[in-house]
Amino acid sequence: MMKYFIYILYSENSNIYYTGYTSNVEKRISEHNESDKNTFTSKHRPWILKEYFEVLGTEADAMKIEKFIKKQKSKIFIEKILDSETIFTGILAQLVRVPKLRD
Repeated sequence: MMKYFIYILYSENSNIYYTGYTSNVEKRISEHNESDKNTFTSKHRPWILKEYFEVLGTEADAMKIEKFIKKQKSKIFIEKILDSETIFTGILAQLVRVPKLRD
């Protein structure tokens, strides 16, 4: 079974967050930062990965969570998701924090 992730990127240049879902986080971030296509994310490069979460469910679940987060249209909401103290409830309860690798 394929794993899906919700990822949150940050653009220091534009001071904005971007949320997406994917089955391959590294590849997807590379596409946001390097694609030749004229897209929303291409206008706000470079993007920094702030956090990603494994979705306990299907691709449809990942899409639903991504849509839910984007619909909030709230930087404060995203920063709350990024806060390690936040306990996820409701639709976000399907998210599992992926441990950061330490040097």
